Amino acid sequence: MVVIKVHRKGIVVLPKSVREKAGIDEGMLLEVSAEDGVIVLRRLELWDRVWGCARGRGSAEEAERELDREEDAFWRRRTSGR
Repeated sequence: MVVIKVHRKGIVVLPKSVREKAGIDEGMLLEVSAEDGVIVLRRLELWDRVWGCARGRGSAEEAERELDREEDAFWRRRTSGR
């Protein structure tokens, strides 16, 4: 178990060892939820959404737009130094 501090505006930093075990990389999106008083972080697998389009869960165009938005946000973060 690792103890971390909650910073201003609810910011928390996941230790490197935890990120490595969970397969979390810089720029990756995470889903967050609260379940029975427990905070749960899950990796957001955008490719699952893309493939889900073929199974009737949204359109390919929606998935492509979402991937484009995420790519734009990624490059903005990279160029702004964050």
